[in-house]
Amino acid sequence: MNRDLIRDILERLKSGEIGLDEALNELRHFPFEDIGIAKIDSHRELRVGFPEVIFCDGKTDDQILAIAERMADSGSAVLATRISASAAELLMRNFPGAKRNEVARTVLIRPERASEDVDRKARVAIITAGTADIPVAEEAAVTCAAMGYPAEKLFDVGVAGIHRLTASARIFEEYDVFIVVAGMEGALASVVGGIVGKPVIAVPTSVGYGASFGGVAALLSMLNSCSSGITVVNIDSGFAAASAAVRILNMIEGKNEGTDI
Repeated sequence: MNRDLIRDILERLKSGEIGLDEALNELRHFPFEDIGIAKIDSHRELRVGFPEVIFCDGKTDDQILAIAERMADSGSAVLATRISASAAELLMRNFPGAKRNEVARTVLIRPERASEDVDRKARVAIITAGTADIPVAEEAAVTCAAMGYPAEKLFDVGVAGIHRLTASARIFEEYDVFIVVAGMEGALASVVGGIVGKPVIAVPTSVGYGASFGGVAALLSMLNSCSSGITVVNIDSGFAAASAAVRILNMIEGKNEGTDI
């Protein structure tokens, strides 16, 4: 349930196209709907600029499908993250237009009214240190795209061969927000933060040998970065980084209302 949907309901009520009871029926799940297994927050897009997302870990396939169906019925886009292969296949069977990203472990279901060709003045780039960081970066990319901001991708440009990053230096002029995804010691975020005077969101990944402690080493490195002002999210959380980026991008766009995805 976003601002455009509510405006449409009110305009049809005003014109007499629908009656009061029909309008109330369409708004019946505002601001949330309790379906027993979940309370679906249909108000979130109006509050923060992007809708609720289904985090699939810990949910059964049937629960994921039930939540997705109710969200789709309310007119919201549906993004499922950390989805298993079996749950993804179930959603794909029930939503023929859904898009699955096996690397990111996501499924995206867009409402029929949504357009993917939105001209944005605010732009985001996603940079990874290595190829092994790509799954987390892809989760961030899918999330950004779902929220209306397709991302530029620059992968495998870590500090072990820093010339790979400098060869693409034009990216720092052309984009407004940078998501930097790195495991091992997480140094790439500090490098990017020291080059560009724009928002940098660092994502530590669990990539690395034993002393990386499943991403804790990269996390601490990013938190202790000498490049001041870097935002750091949780280990392997491409979704959290994208959500933070979208808040910034919406401000750049001058948007004070929900994102039409």
